[in-house]
Amino acid sequence: MTHANRYTDREKSWLSFNARVLQEAADSNVPLLDRLRFLGIFSNNLDEFFRVRFAAIRRLSLSGISGEKVLNGISADKLLKEITDIVIKQQAESLRILSIIEKELEAENIFIINEFEISKEQENFIKDFFIQKVSPALVTIILNDLAEFPTLKDTSGYLAVQLVMKPKTKPSLLSLVKPKPEVRYAVIEIPKTVNRFVVLPSNNEKQFVILLDDVIRYNLSNIFNIFDYDSISAHMIKITRDAQLEIDSDLSKSMLEKIAISVKDRRIGEPVRFIYDQMIGKDTLQFFLSKMHIDSSDSIIPGGRYHNRRDYMDFPNLGRFDLLYQSNTPLPVQGLSLEGSILEKISKKDYLVNAPYQSFSYIIKFLREAALDPKVTTIKITLYRLAKNSQVISSLVNAAKNGKKVTVQIELQARFDEASNISYAEQMQTEGIELIFGIKGLKVHSKICMIERMEDSKIVRYGLISTGNFNESTAKVYTDVTLFTAHQQLLKDVSKIFDFFDINYRLHRYKHLIVSPHYTRSRFYRLIDKEIMYAKLGKPAYIKLKMNSLSDIKMIDKLYEASRAGVKIQLLIRGICSLIPGIKDMSENIEAISIVDNYLEHSRVYIFCNDNNPEVFISSADFMTRNLDGRVEVSCPIYDIDVKKELIDSFDVGWKGNVKARLHSEKLENKYRVRGNDPVFRAQLETYNYYRDKLEVITEEL
Repeated sequence: MTHANRYTDREKSWLSFNARVLQEAADSNVPLLDRLRFLGIFSNNLDEFFRVRFAAIRRLSLSGISGEKVLNGISADKLLKEITDIVIKQQAESLRILSIIEKELEAENIFIINEFEISKEQENFIKDFFIQKVSPALVTIILNDLAEFPTLKDTSGYLAVQLVMKPKTKPSLLSLVKPKPEVRYAVIEIPKTVNRFVVLPSNNEKQFVILLDDVIRYNLSNIFNIFDYDSISAHMIKITRDAQLEIDSDLSKSMLEKIAISVKDRRIGEPVRFIYDQMIGKDTLQFFLSKMHIDSSDSIIPGGRYHNRRDYMDFPNLGRFDLLYQSNTPLPVQGLSLEGSILEKISKKDYLVNAPYQSFSYIIKFLREAALDPKVTTIKITLYRLAKNSQVISSLVNAAKNGKKVTVQIELQARFDEASNISYAEQMQTEGIELIFGIKGLKVHSKICMIERMEDSKIVRYGLISTGNFNESTAKVYTDVTLFTAHQQLLKDVSKIFDFFDINYRLHRYKHLIVSPHYTRSRFYRLIDKEIMYAKLGKPAYIKLKMNSLSDIKMIDKLYEASRAGVKIQLLIRGICSLIPGIKDMSENIEAISIVDNYLEHSRVYIFCNDNNPEVFISSADFMTRNLDGRVEVSCPIYDIDVKKELIDSFDVGWKGNVKARLHSEKLENKYRVRGNDPVFRAQLETYNYYRDKLEVITEEL
């Protein structure tokens, strides 16, 4: 088969994933306010896509290199055009969906109004709100006479303002040519310190919300009252910039300094996308495009009246919890108490925490106990993305204050979290915590933690190995599994990883863990080869893989090889899937689905039949080239029988999903899995029920 027929383009597959998010916004079975949230997620995802992936392809295009080998046989120029065409269609679809949602909100007596729909009763509130809250936060710039156009931030939305001035002298009656009026342009940054959605007071059952953009539009005469104009208009624009970090090679600067400077420079990165209100005047649009040096090589996308729709993720609930998904309280883990000693429990048995179905508090409890336990001498942890007010950091600082030796490997180049991680790094340095800033050329994406405790005059290790970040905020909406273990041989391997961080020219051998960049690819190849061998011997052979993304071509070819040998392969892949399932003589034994629902599917679980004695792994790594070859990642074998069964069960529950499951396919249609006569089975809800039922069965037995 040709190259194009063997793989789906990675970028188009990602856009197809974002289309699945948009499907959730369109789904009338999803609660109304959650549909708005999905619109916000769609917009936020698209922003990051342009800042990272689109920007990278654009750089390739501008370099003059065709990029066809890198981009699966498509030239960079062609791919940029195809991406832009897809995005324009998706943007139009998102506007259509928003319009439908707004009509359905009106049926629920919730009205999103604009500046032309303000009642007399609301007028005074809006004027006072503008004077008290908005005006002090506004940045307004008159542009005509500036020697240099201001740098617009890609995290903000702007109103492009045109003022048509009154003529300074009255035209003569004898004049045949009407003088051209003076036009002034200005830009207003929509402040992020004020909530984008302003809830208006209501005296009846109706609730009213107005966007901050329209509050500003309503008060344009107040803002520009010193100008004598005939007419004024304001239309929204938004810029997206290349988020690539350029790291200084100056040896005299610390890594902290280099990243901090690079993050600061990101705000002036090259523009890669310009979105505008399609109702804007042509002369105003041309003025801004010209001044910002945006041309046809950039993605110029017409849109609706409002941009930065990621803010819809924070649309106020208005007390209407009937229009939101029911919140399920995180369940306890049977046998693992939040009141007694968690280390004592782990010393006897491995446990698994599957958040958000189960409580992330166990991880905080683990760190808090280690911080206070007099027998604990050492804590080592890797950190990638952290919560805004991180309890993890608080626990580590507490441990340092109690005399523990705390070592933290913090990834300063965690995309878009660099500034936050720099701030936490400086805080930890002040508290005497030893910091490791990673390895040149390798991001550290593993999620591991190990403590050392003196017991009977010898060191005993306890640890956490996870698929997700140690982040209590994202743990409420990201599905991730964390292994709690005192398996000394596993944790000896974890200790070797921290040694590698410290002295990274020495290559370690690991007896249990699978560690990128040195061993992950070859080890998973061997696991796949073993299933191929069993299939050829006529024995049971299957592979079940759950991950975020599958795009590595060599790994895909290996799975194709397994399929041709008769290995049954089930793929639960939320995002990018460059593999094409169900093709005769290539992938006919492969099925691949994506689940997009209330939670973000984030855990990586890998299961291999092994002649009906399954080998099960949890991992921080997707099957993407960067995870296999360009990062420090950890995949951990599961030895505890109960935990192994739990992971297999939870995979199978996900695989049965027939409500939120879409089929991966060559044409990227995002068709829902056909339910037929099967009862409704919503995988995420049934996963919660699985853990709840386990608790109930154990309680009944007691």
